[in-house]
Amino acid sequence: MKNNFIKTSIAALSLMTAQVFAQQKVSGNITDEEHVNMSAVSVLNITKNIQAVSDVSGNFTIEADENDELRFVKESYYRTDKIIKKESFTNPMNVMLLRAETLIPEVKIEYRPTGNLEKDNQHLNDSKKVAKLKSSMEEYIKSPISEPIAKNEIPKTFQGHDFNAGQVNVINVIGEAVRLIKKASAPKITAPTFGETQDFLKRVKSEIDLNFLKRYGMNEEGIDHFLYYAERVNHLSKRFRKTFKPSEIAYELKTAFVEYSKLNKLSGE
Repeated sequence: MKNNFIKTSIAALSLMTAQVFAQQKVSGNITDEEHVNMSAVSVLNITKNIQAVSDVSGNFTIEADENDELRFVKESYYRTDKIIKKESFTNPMNVMLLRAETLIPEVKIEYRPTGNLEKDNQHLNDSKKVAKLKSSMEEYIKSPISEPIAKNEIPKTFQGHDFNAGQVNVINVIGEAVRLIKKASAPKITAPTFGETQDFLKRVKSEIDLNFLKRYGMNEEGIDHFLYYAERVNHLSKRFRKTFKPSEIAYELKTAFVEYSKLNKLSGE
């Protein structure tokens, strides 16, 4: 009986040891657009619900298996997702985070984002005081002006005779009507959410011909970096996500690439 217990214990210990050594890890380095190492970046294995943080040199190590999804999160930067591949276990991962646009003055956020958008949004919405202030300002802007405004015009005494007085310019009336109809039917331009921006860039990659980028030796990561650059500079998702116009978007991308290629010293084949 005692020998059987010892054998069982040894077998269990061997199984546990095998499981421990079977765990795989991936490592890498995180930088910003200027290739500066980034510390305190949250590295989330959202497949296994494991978290790590990059050190002062931007290096990180986290447990992962092939096809796991890693998410890199840092305040004021776009979130980046990576899928673990076979080569990720032998070659260090190089991750670049792009700084997000700041549309309003930065405020200190006590809540530390987790990378889960549904959970984070509950903590990052406007406070009641800020919401009330915005509502009051909006009402003030929409309210009519109570004081008379001086007219910037020449007194009638010094004006010549107006031969068009009393006549209706039919062309101007029709043109104004067409303009108002187009303005009413056009979708309102609003700032996109993070999810809308991601969906827009995915659609760009699937529907816009980006072969001109590959002629410069750009891989998938390089193309993603350029698209984030063009989005940040030309506000593409804000302007085109509701009315997707492939020809105009392609023109904007090629225009943005002229400056991007100079900044990154790229040359075609």
